[in-house]
Amino acid sequence: MTATQPTSGTMPVAAQAAGQALAGESVAERRPPNRWYRPKRVVGKVLLWIALTAFSLLFLYPFVWLLSASFKPRGEVFDNKLIPDTVLPGNYVEVFDQLPLLSWMGNSVLIAVLAALFVALSSSAVAFGFAYFKFPLRNFLFGLVLATMMLPGAVTLIPQYLIWKNLGFLGTNVPLWGANLFGSAFYIFLQRQFFLGLPRELFEAARVDGASYFGLFRRIAMPLAIPSFIIVFLFEFQSSWNNLQAALIYLNAGSVEGFTVPLGIAYAMTKYSPTNGGQGDYQYVMVASLLVTLPMLVLFAFGQRYFIEGVATTGRKG
Repeated sequence: MTATQPTSGTMPVAAQAAGQALAGESVAERRPPNRWYRPKRVVGKVLLWIALTAFSLLFLYPFVWLLSASFKPRGEVFDNKLIPDTVLPGNYVEVFDQLPLLSWMGNSVLIAVLAALFVALSSSAVAFGFAYFKFPLRNFLFGLVLATMMLPGAVTLIPQYLIWKNLGFLGTNVPLWGANLFGSAFYIFLQRQFFLGLPRELFEAARVDGASYFGLFRRIAMPLAIPSFIIVFLFEFQSSWNNLQAALIYLNAGSVEGFTVPLGIAYAMTKYSPTNGGQGDYQYVMVASLLVTLPMLVLFAFGQRYFIEGVATTGRKG
């Protein structure tokens, strides 16, 4: 027996039915969403914007309060009014006569730049070594480096002080940036992860062309790792700029002009305190606090693109 062949009209009818089914599905897909969905979506966006605005105002309030207090006279600094009753722009001129603010900012900029630059370079070199070279106990040594992150700062505080004392650097700013010559465990881990995401074929091709190991680091790894390098620089610059503890330990015995910004503001708080014979001129402290915040805002504004790029790139690498 032979298989029954479809009639001439069977195929067009089946094709037509299939076409109608597909057309029905496409029409169903093109149907607008339910009416209740749009108001729900709008309400969700409104609530999101309200939450974002509330949190933004919450974080901006201290800065706005500081800005307002910097324009107030001595007796109105702590009245908690965001709009001063008396506006004194002259506070921004008198603060330089009251405090060596320019010297403090100059010292902080120098220390922060040296600390950030040295730790970024040294951490990059160590991270490249752990990422590129394969040698015995590599993972074990990298684990030891990460284990140093578990040590509290108070544990190494006294040994570090004794080291700098025996080297004769007490009273100088060297201890505030000198330790960064040997890298940081967190930054080594961060940049190692970035280097691991670079194609190894680039380095192998450069080795075939006669590039040295240092040439691989300088001409290939570092240019490609600029985002992570800038992230490390920004993090360390901010950390060094706000470092009060180290300045209090190593610079407190020196002259006032040699102070950093955090130590200088702490000195100003003590100087103007009525319990220490001051007159309570805290408006100058507010002006100084506001002015020393501006460099960090400018630095982040210029480095924001690299910061976001580095975070996004690291996220894509998992």
